[in-house]
Amino acid sequence: MNYLIRKLLILALVTLLVNCQTNTNRTKQSDNTSNSVLAMMSSSTDDTGFKKAIEPIPFQFPRDFGPHPDFRTEWWYFTGNVSDSTGRLYGFQLTFFRTAMSPDSVIGDSEWRTSHVYMGHFAITDVVNNTFYQAERFSRGALGLAGAQSEPFRVWLDDWMIETASDQSGSEIAVHVYAADDSHKLDLRIVNEKPLVLQGNNGLSRKGPEPGNTSYYYSYTRLTVSGRITLDGEQHAVTGHAWFDREWSTSALRPDQAGWDWFSLQLDNGYDLMWYQIRNKDGSLSPFSGGSLVDDDGHRIEIKPNQVTLNILSTWKSPTGITYPSEWEIIIPSEKLQLHIAPQVKAQEWTGQFRYWEGVVTFDGIFQNKKTNGYGYVELTGY
Repeated sequence: MNYLIRKLLILALVTLLVNCQTNTNRTKQSDNTSNSVLAMMSSSTDDTGFKKAIEPIPFQFPRDFGPHPDFRTEWWYFTGNVSDSTGRLYGFQLTFFRTAMSPDSVIGDSEWRTSHVYMGHFAITDVVNNTFYQAERFSRGALGLAGAQSEPFRVWLDDWMIETASDQSGSEIAVHVYAADDSHKLDLRIVNEKPLVLQGNNGLSRKGPEPGNTSYYYSYTRLTVSGRITLDGEQHAVTGHAWFDREWSTSALRPDQAGWDWFSLQLDNGYDLMWYQIRNKDGSLSPFSGGSLVDDDGHRIEIKPNQVTLNILSTWKSPTGITYPSEWEIIIPSEKLQLHIAPQVKAQEWTGQFRYWEGVVTFDGIFQNKKTNGYGYVELTGY
């Protein structure tokens, strides 16, 4: 994930510098311009000077809620499914990305100088009306325009933010999540139901065979959500559940890797499933795919690639010409699990500076010989 996001953030910084803007950049460039700049800027993969995720670490909080500027890339990732009092369903995404352009400290007296650029993605899916709203922002991490801190925990880009709503530790988290753009707004309080889960090997998630081709990765797989969603100026009180993913690293996808499919599913019996598979350009799957099954008490069961069969049942071709998988069957015999997964809205494709599909899904099936169903999110990149 780091490699693709880094290219996007480099493009964002170039746009900021060329246009000499002093505010958040929301400009959309043509596809041809974006692609040519990305190709030009992504040729260098020199990671010299950045820290790398090599071994498991003792996670400390609130420190590890906050930034890790010695690593090249990191993100704070919320997705969720909520409903209002009438039963109307919505999905939401609010994500902040940070990338460092250089491991060196900036030189000079200008307060505009920074090595870090931030990107924010904000989306709401209105299931009833079959619509997908998206907004993205970019800013340099200077002059308070964007940034992150651990005490008190806060990540922001302009007025979009995730911030501490109460005292917190690694076992407890309560945050205020806010984003607004034009007539759409997200204003939520989010509290964990389960302790955080360390993904991979005690939080060290390997993406390839090379030393350091890993990330530090933890998740809150089930959080309680309450607050308000505003669509076209109309406010809706909502409740539901969310998922939070947190990663930082300096690694990149290998040249032979195309992208990934990521699933976060919350079952009605209190279990949660995360599965990601990295796709190789030759159509095969990377052996460094992986996942977790988290029980209703928060205990993690590791899921390995040889345990999972993921079948694509149908596809959807977007107006941009990209064809995405759009219906799946996931089978994990060792856990007696078989689920049928489908989007709530097919057209949940991001069409800004970087194209990918991310959206609300629903599922049903069998788990441990009992019927189950639930909601989740799926992310598809590299198509």
